[in-house]
Amino acid sequence: MAVPAGFKYTKDHEWIEISGSTGRVGITDYAQQQLGDVVFVDLPGLGTRVTRGQTFGTIESVKAVSELFAPMSGEVVEVNTALKDKPEVINTDPHATWMIALKLSNPDEARELLDAAAYAELVK
Repeated sequence: MAVPAGFKYTKDHEWIEISGSTGRVGITDYAQQQLGDVVFVDLPGLGTRVTRGQTFGTIESVKAVSELFAPMSGEVVEVNTALKDKPEVINTDPHATWMIALKLSNPDEARELLDAAAYAELVK
């Protein structure tokens, strides 16, 4: 199972790719494998404020509905609207398929997240 370097990870199986004061958020390969075929994603609207560790949306698969947890706090500045029509792309390439982009309100929260090696150890 691939765990790309350059991302930060949560124990809830979300990733964030930080670039400057923003971060793009998605779910890991491990998470999509556990979920099975993704059929729907419910994401917040632009301007929504999210708090690290709190729910920001849901992801539905043929098996279950799961909550999505914010890896860091911030304001939603972009939403991947393509997922509305094609949520299954999450299964194809989860680390290239971001869900929301956040303007980070507390960049220091990144220190609380796992690097690729620590996340790989968590899911092995």
